[in-house]
Amino acid sequence: MIAPPEVTRVTHARVVCDGAHAGIPAALGHPRVFLQIDEHGYVDCGYCDRRFVLIGGPADGADQSALPDIASGASL
Repeated sequence: MIAPPEVTRVTHARVVCDGAHAGIPAALGHPRVFLQIDEHGYVDCGYCDRRFVLIGGPADGADQSALPDIASGASL
């Protein structure tokens, strides 16, 4: 597996992604989506593949390239 393009550590299980990041304003990103981190401790944005990892969760500190993609609402 390959690592996600960007990993963002967050403190809340409910996050929002609009594709904006360093160098790209929200207007050039993607539609705003709300994502819920589940028992895996992370979730991937279906638009930009940004990974949100819950601080202190099971995926925090793990090798991100070894974890499968988990889009919001998906389960293993």
